[in-house]
Amino acid sequence: MLIVNSLATFGRYCLFIKRAFSLPDRWGVSARRTIDEVMKLGVASIPLVLVISIFIGAVIAIQMQLNISSPLIPAYSVGLATRDIVLLEFSNSILCLILAGKVGSNIASEIGTMRVTEQIDALEIMGVNSTNFLVLPKIIALVCFMPILVVLCMGTSLLGGFLVAVFTDIITVSRYVYGLQALFTEWYVWYALIKSLVFAFIIASVSSFYGYYVKGGALDVGKASTDGVVSSSILILLFDVLLTKLLLQ
Repeated sequence: MLIVNSLATFGRYCLFIKRAFSLPDRWGVSARRTIDEVMKLGVASIPLVLVISIFIGAVIAIQMQLNISSPLIPAYSVGLATRDIVLLEFSNSILCLILAGKVGSNIASEIGTMRVTEQIDALEIMGVNSTNFLVLPKIIALVCFMPILVVLCMGTSLLGGFLVAVFTDIITVSRYVYGLQALFTEWYVWYALIKSLVFAFIIASVSSFYGYYVKGGALDVGKASTDGVVSSSILILLFDVLLTKLLLQ
Protein backbone atom coordinates (compact mmCIF):
# COMPACT_ATOMS: atom_id res chain seq x y z
CA MET A 1 0.00 0.00 0.00
CA LEU A 2 2.85 2.36 0.85
CA ILE A 3 4.49 1.67 -2.51
CA VAL A 4 1.24 2.31 -4.36
CA ASN A 5 0.70 5.61 -2.54
CA SER A 6 4.30 6.65 -3.19
CA LEU A 7 3.97 5.90 -6.91
CA ALA A 8 0.67 7.80 -7.06
CA THR A 9 2.25 10.79 -5.32
CA PHE A 10 5.24 10.68 -7.65
CA GLY A 11 2.96 10.55 -10.69
CA ARG A 12 0.95 13.52 -9.46
CA TYR A 13 4.20 15.38 -8.77
CA CYS A 14 5.38 14.78 -12.36
CA LEU A 15 2.10 16.11 -13.76
CA PHE A 16 2.39 19.07 -11.38
CA ILE A 17 5.90 19.89 -12.67
CA LYS A 18 4.73 19.51 -16.27
CA ARG A 19 2.01 22.12 -15.71
CA ALA A 20 4.45 24.40 -13.87
CA PHE A 21 6.91 24.43 -16.77
CA SER A 22 4.40 25.37 -19.46
CA LEU A 23 4.86 28.70 -21.23
CA PRO A 24 3.66 31.68 -19.15
CA ASP A 25 0.57 33.50 -20.34
CA ARG A 26 2.21 36.87 -19.62
CA TRP A 27 5.99 36.99 -19.70
CA GLY A 28 6.18 40.41 -18.06
CA VAL A 29 4.11 39.35 -15.08
CA SER A 30 6.11 36.15 -14.73
CA ALA A 31 9.41 38.08 -14.81
CA ARG A 32 8.22 40.52 -12.13
CA ARG A 33 7.05 37.67 -9.93
CA THR A 34 10.40 35.92 -10.36
CA ILE A 35 12.26 39.04 -9.23
CA ASP A 36 9.96 39.32 -6.21
CA GLU A 37 10.63 35.68 -5.33
CA VAL A 38 14.40 36.22 -5.63
CA MET A 39 14.12 38.98 -3.03
CA LYS A 40 11.82 37.00 -0.77
CA LEU A 41 13.42 33.55 -0.96
CA GLY A 42 17.04 34.36 -1.81
CA VAL A 43 18.08 37.79 -0.60
CA ALA A 44 16.08 37.41 2.63
CA SER A 45 18.07 34.23 3.38
CA ILE A 46 21.48 35.93 3.22
CA PRO A 47 21.62 36.98 6.92
CA LEU A 48 20.79 33.44 8.06
CA VAL A 49 23.41 31.96 5.73
CA LEU A 50 26.11 34.37 6.91
CA VAL A 51 25.45 33.84 10.62
CA ILE A 52 25.33 30.04 10.36
CA SER A 53 28.37 29.84 8.08
CA ILE A 54 30.71 31.93 10.18
CA PHE A 55 30.01 29.92 13.33
CA ILE A 56 30.16 26.55 11.56
CA GLY A 57 33.46 27.49 9.92
CA ALA A 58 34.87 28.45 13.31
CA VAL A 59 33.65 25.22 14.92
CA ILE A 60 35.09 23.07 12.11
CA ALA A 61 38.50 24.74 12.45
CA ILE A 62 38.53 24.27 16.24
CA GLN A 63 37.48 20.63 16.05
CA MET A 64 40.01 19.88 13.32
CA GLN A 65 42.83 21.33 15.40
CA LEU A 66 41.73 19.45 18.52
CA ASN A 67 41.55 16.14 16.66
CA ILE A 68 44.62 16.56 14.43
CA SER A 69 47.32 16.90 17.06
CA SER A 70 49.73 14.21 15.89
CA PRO A 71 53.27 15.34 15.01
CA LEU A 72 53.04 13.08 11.97
CA ILE A 73 50.26 15.21 10.46
CA PRO A 74 51.29 18.52 8.82
CA ALA A 75 50.20 21.63 10.73
CA TYR A 76 48.48 23.06 7.67
CA SER A 77 46.04 20.11 7.63
CA VAL A 78 43.57 22.12 9.74
CA GLY A 79 43.06 24.71 7.02
CA LEU A 80 43.00 22.05 4.30
CA ALA A 81 40.43 19.89 6.13
CA THR A 82 38.27 22.91 6.96
CA ARG A 83 38.29 24.01 3.33
CA ASP A 84 37.42 20.60 1.93
CA ILE A 85 34.63 19.97 4.47
CA VAL A 86 33.09 23.34 3.62
CA LEU A 87 33.39 22.87 -0.15
CA LEU A 88 32.32 19.24 -0.33
CA GLU A 89 29.45 19.08 2.12
CA PHE A 90 28.58 22.02 4.33
CA SER A 91 28.25 24.78 1.71
CA ASN A 92 25.76 22.77 -0.34
CA SER A 93 24.15 19.79 1.39
CA ILE A 94 23.97 21.02 5.00
CA LEU A 95 23.14 24.55 3.91
CA CYS A 96 20.29 23.32 1.71
CA LEU A 97 18.94 21.16 4.54
CA ILE A 98 18.81 24.29 6.68
CA LEU A 99 17.19 26.33 3.90
CA ALA A 100 14.66 23.54 3.32
CA GLY A 101 13.32 24.38 6.77
CA LYS A 102 13.22 28.14 6.20
CA VAL A 103 12.44 28.51 2.49
CA GLY A 104 10.53 25.25 2.05
CA SER A 105 8.11 25.92 4.90
CA ASN A 106 7.61 29.47 3.61
CA ILE A 107 6.70 28.24 0.13
CA ALA A 108 4.41 25.44 1.31
CA SER A 109 2.55 27.62 3.81
CA GLU A 110 2.12 30.48 1.32
CA ILE A 111 0.69 28.31 -1.45
CA GLY A 112 -1.28 26.21 1.04
CA THR A 113 -2.91 29.32 2.46
CA MET A 114 -3.86 30.42 -1.04
CA ARG A 115 -5.42 27.00 -1.61
CA VAL A 116 -7.56 26.94 1.55
CA THR A 117 -8.67 30.56 1.03
CA GLU A 118 -9.72 29.62 -2.55
CA GLN A 119 -7.37 32.10 -4.23
CA ILE A 120 -5.99 29.32 -6.44
CA ASP A 121 -9.56 28.35 -7.43
CA ALA A 122 -10.18 31.98 -8.39
CA LEU A 123 -7.10 31.96 -10.64
CA GLU A 124 -8.31 28.78 -12.34
CA ILE A 125 -11.77 30.28 -12.90
CA MET A 126 -10.15 33.29 -14.58
CA GLY A 127 -8.35 30.92 -16.97
CA VAL A 128 -4.90 31.36 -15.40
CA ASN A 129 -2.57 28.38 -15.14
CA SER A 130 -2.20 28.65 -11.38
CA THR A 131 0.63 26.12 -11.19
CA ASN A 132 2.72 28.05 -13.70
CA PHE A 133 1.76 31.43 -12.22
CA LEU A 134 2.60 30.53 -8.62
CA VAL A 135 5.25 27.82 -8.76
CA LEU A 136 7.51 28.51 -11.76
CA PRO A 137 8.78 31.90 -10.46
CA LYS A 138 9.67 30.29 -7.12
CA ILE A 139 11.61 27.46 -8.77
CA ILE A 140 13.49 29.78 -11.14
CA ALA A 141 14.25 32.28 -8.36
CA LEU A 142 15.64 29.72 -5.93
CA VAL A 143 17.61 27.78 -8.55
CA CYS A 144 19.19 31.00 -9.86
CA PHE A 145 20.03 32.44 -6.45
CA MET A 146 21.15 29.29 -4.61
CA PRO A 147 24.67 29.31 -6.15
CA ILE A 148 25.12 32.84 -4.78
CA LEU A 149 24.16 31.64 -1.30
CA VAL A 150 26.56 28.71 -1.66
CA VAL A 151 29.47 30.98 -2.63
CA LEU A 152 28.67 33.29 0.29
CA CYS A 153 28.57 30.26 2.57
CA MET A 154 31.98 29.09 1.34
CA GLY A 155 33.64 32.44 1.88
CA THR A 156 32.02 33.13 5.26
CA SER A 157 32.77 29.63 6.59
CA LEU A 158 36.44 29.96 5.71
CA LEU A 159 36.40 33.43 7.27
CA GLY A 160 35.04 31.89 10.48
CA GLY A 161 38.05 29.56 10.63
CA PHE A 162 40.34 32.50 9.87
CA LEU A 163 38.90 34.48 12.80
CA VAL A 164 39.63 31.52 15.07
CA ALA A 165 43.25 31.66 13.94
CA VAL A 166 43.41 35.45 14.45
CA PHE A 167 41.78 35.70 17.88
CA THR A 168 42.96 32.46 19.49
CA ASP A 169 46.23 30.58 19.78
CA ILE A 170 44.73 27.30 18.52
CA ILE A 171 46.42 27.65 15.14
CA THR A 172 48.57 30.32 13.57
CA VAL A 173 47.18 32.45 10.76
CA SER A 174 49.98 31.53 8.37
CA ARG A 175 49.42 27.79 8.78
CA TYR A 176 45.66 28.14 8.39
CA VAL A 177 45.97 30.26 5.22
CA TYR A 178 48.59 27.89 3.80
CA GLY A 179 46.21 24.99 4.45
CA LEU A 180 43.44 26.78 2.57
CA GLN A 181 45.73 27.10 -0.45
CA ALA A 182 47.36 23.68 -0.32
CA LEU A 183 46.28 20.94 -2.74
CA PHE A 184 43.29 22.96 -3.92
CA THR A 185 40.96 21.15 -6.33
CA GLU A 186 38.87 23.53 -8.45
CA TRP A 187 36.33 20.79 -9.25
CA TYR A 188 35.16 20.80 -5.62
CA VAL A 189 33.70 24.28 -6.14
CA TRP A 190 31.87 23.24 -9.30
CA TYR A 191 30.73 20.09 -7.52
CA ALA A 192 29.17 22.17 -4.76
CA LEU A 193 27.45 24.50 -7.24
CA ILE A 194 26.02 21.62 -9.28
CA LYS A 195 24.60 19.96 -6.18
CA SER A 196 23.11 23.26 -4.99
CA LEU A 197 21.16 23.65 -8.25
CA VAL A 198 19.60 20.20 -7.84
CA PHE A 199 18.81 20.79 -4.17
CA ALA A 200 17.27 24.21 -4.89
CA PHE A 201 14.94 22.63 -7.45
CA ILE A 202 13.95 19.94 -4.94
CA ILE A 203 13.20 22.46 -2.18
CA ALA A 204 11.11 24.76 -4.37
CA SER A 205 9.20 22.12 -6.32
CA VAL A 206 8.46 19.67 -3.49
CA SER A 207 7.37 22.38 -1.06
CA SER A 208 5.16 23.94 -3.72
CA PHE A 209 3.66 20.53 -4.50
CA TYR A 210 2.62 19.87 -0.90
CA GLY A 211 1.26 23.38 -0.49
CA TYR A 212 -0.67 23.27 -3.76
CA TYR A 213 -2.60 20.11 -2.87
CA VAL A 214 -3.62 21.09 0.66
CA LYS A 215 -7.15 20.08 1.61
CA GLY A 216 -8.84 21.43 4.71
CA GLY A 217 -8.00 24.43 6.87
CA ALA A 218 -5.15 26.11 8.71
CA LEU A 219 -4.17 22.92 10.52
CA ASP A 220 -3.72 21.13 7.19
CA VAL A 221 -1.55 24.00 5.92
CA GLY A 222 0.80 23.42 8.84
CA LYS A 223 0.87 19.69 8.14
CA ALA A 224 1.60 20.31 4.45
CA SER A 225 4.43 22.65 5.41
CA THR A 226 5.94 19.98 7.66
CA ASP A 227 5.51 17.27 5.01
CA GLY A 228 7.16 19.50 2.42
CA VAL A 229 10.20 20.16 4.62
CA VAL A 230 10.57 16.47 5.59
CA SER A 231 10.22 15.22 2.01
CA SER A 232 12.64 17.85 0.70
CA SER A 233 15.21 16.92 3.35
CA ILE A 234 14.96 13.21 2.56
CA LEU A 235 15.31 13.84 -1.19
CA ILE A 236 18.28 16.15 -0.59
CA LEU A 237 20.04 13.40 1.36
CA LEU A 238 19.19 10.82 -1.32
CA PHE A 239 20.45 12.98 -4.19
CA ASP A 240 23.49 13.94 -2.13
CA VAL A 241 24.56 10.31 -2.19
CA LEU A 242 23.75 9.88 -5.89
CA LEU A 243 25.48 13.08 -7.01
CA THR A 244 28.52 12.36 -4.87
CA LYS A 245 28.85 8.97 -6.54
CA LEU A 246 28.41 10.45 -10.02
CA LEU A 247 30.54 13.59 -9.67
CA LEU A 248 33.41 12.40 -7.49
CA GLN A 249 34.28 9.07 -9.08
